[in-house]
Amino acid sequence: MQSIKTPLLTILFIFLGFFLYTKLFGPIPFSVNSITTTKANLFSVAGIGKATGIPDTAQISIGVTKTASTVADAQNQTNTAANKITENFKQLGIPEKNIKTTNYSVNPNYDFNRGEQNVIGYTVTQTLEVKSSIDTFNKVIDAATANGANLVGGVNFTFNEKTKKELENKARVDAVEMAKEKAESLAKATGIKLGRIVDVQESGNFEPKPLMMMETLETKSADTQIQPGENSITINIILSYETF
Repeated sequence: MQSIKTPLLTILFIFLGFFLYTKLFGPIPFSVNSITTTKANLFSVAGIGKATGIPDTAQISIGVTKTASTVADAQNQTNTAANKITENFKQLGIPEKNIKTTNYSVNPNYDFNRGEQNVIGYTVTQTLEVKSSIDTFNKVIDAATANGANLVGGVNFTFNEKTKKELENKARVDAVEMAKEKAESLAKATGIKLGRIVDVQESGNFEPKPLMMMETLETKSADTQIQPGENSITINIILSYETF
């Protein structure tokens, strides 16, 4: 029993001592040292990859503009031609989602003779934006002009989503390879030891080659023959390495 009381009394005196100390002198100070390390030595290199392909998709603006003495007459003429053109596009296999109206305007025409402003008629214009495959592109223009389109322009050649992704992936791989080769070459020349890649940044651009053609067509003498040529997609990559 005596052996148990002795440790209990010791513990009691210790706690009593802490209590009296804190009452007389305040809390016992404790300190914790926190060390944070951040590796700030980064080595960044850039690489550029470029993939070129033949466009498989074309986009064009087709317009109909008609003038008449009344708004109703000008609208009827314009709408009739536009509807007929749209039907011909569908017959060529162009889905309705690829045919979009981008402009519809009604404007009065004035006569300023004798110092007066008199309305002598109205011009109605409707513009369609059409997207088609390259295979049917020339037929799209021919069908439009044969059925009343007298405004043609905004021709732009591009890629469908599948082709675009394939070219982007190819350009991306080339850009990364270039950046890695450059990093290894510079590290060897300067004596820098490369660690792991800790950051990757990417930017890219598509380089379309639009055909600037916007004109009013009065007559049509021959079938359309437009060639798409080539377009390129460029990817820029920046790799950041840890260094030692």
